[in-house]
Amino acid sequence: MSTENLPQSADQQPRKPRVAVVFGGRSSEHGISVVTAGAVLRAIDRTKYDVLPIGITRDGRWALTADDPERMAILDRRQPDVEQLAESSEGVVVLPVDPASREVVYSEPGSVPKALGEVDVVFPVLHGPYGEDGTLQGLLELSGVPYVGSGVLASAVGQDKEYMKRVFTSFGLPVGPYEVIRPREWENDRAAARKKIVDFAGEHGWPLFVKPARAGSSIGITKVDSFEGLDEAIETARAHDPKIIVEALLRGREIECGVLEFADGPRASVPAEIPPVQSHDFYDFEAKYIDSASGLVPAPLTEEQTAEVRRLAVAAFEAASCEGLVRADFFLTEDGFVINEINTMPGFTPISMYPRMWQESGVSYPELVDLLVQAALRRTTGLR
Repeated sequence: MSTENLPQSADQQPRKPRVAVVFGGRSSEHGISVVTAGAVLRAIDRTKYDVLPIGITRDGRWALTADDPERMAILDRRQPDVEQLAESSEGVVVLPVDPASREVVYSEPGSVPKALGEVDVVFPVLHGPYGEDGTLQGLLELSGVPYVGSGVLASAVGQDKEYMKRVFTSFGLPVGPYEVIRPREWENDRAAARKKIVDFAGEHGWPLFVKPARAGSSIGITKVDSFEGLDEAIETARAHDPKIIVEALLRGREIECGVLEFADGPRASVPAEIPPVQSHDFYDFEAKYIDSASGLVPAPLTEEQTAEVRRLAVAAFEAASCEGLVRADFFLTEDGFVINEINTMPGFTPISMYPRMWQESGVSYPELVDLLVQAALRRTTGLR
């Protein structure tokens, strides 16, 4: 749907598209999602769009929240929370379940439900399970409401590191060695699961990285240097996801590249490099969000290397059937680029790597937000 096709008022002036910015959620990345929403709310053009902020609490309640970006920042190393922003501790926002209606309703116990008006597009700045993994996208598909970002399949693939790597491999993209421990393997025979990882280490060497298979923002990741630390690392990862993935250490430079969907198709940004972070064993959550480690934009690469990583980033975007935006993360090894993962809703504050790469590519943060909303308005829900 384009902005030209929006309903018109009595004086024949087209109304502004209404954007619901949905954030928070039930995953361990709740706080980072709130920070991202604050940045989007601050940047979105209010002369061009009406905005409705909707927060999802940690227990899954959809809440009407204050449109107050200043309260959505990390302060004194503490992350913001939707409960602090909700206008009521019991009020609930309900999306339409009828594709013929986009009317959003707000209700509180003992009160008459209140219509909040129609929503033309949802900007879901949720990270992790129950938001970035295809679940929210499925709800929006059923509701018939267009949304920013990838659809159900691409979102699910982008969230599950195992199946993401399987898709990339099937398309001939280079991935690093990995092993997966599924919930029943660990619960039914821990000795066999440990042996599986030890055999993997025997082939690829220590250290290994033990990760939740379906989490992000480097949450729950442990670098394991020997067998002695393995059980603790597994339990740390399983606190966020019962399915874990174990990856071999890839020696090389960490390179990132952004992909953005334009009207004529996806394009890649200039790449960035994440240099080694002093006082951190790897690029973990603290380094990303608390200690404000900065990357190099653009990455100091040759023209050939830049062209190749941009090609691979778009290829990964297409392989997973992505839409809207993706940040693709690579290692530049002695043998060339290896893709580590993609993020279908990457960190999106103005100092995050994805917006910084596009800023260097000539697209400002407000322009980036606008391009994503416009891409969503052009699309329809359903098979496409």
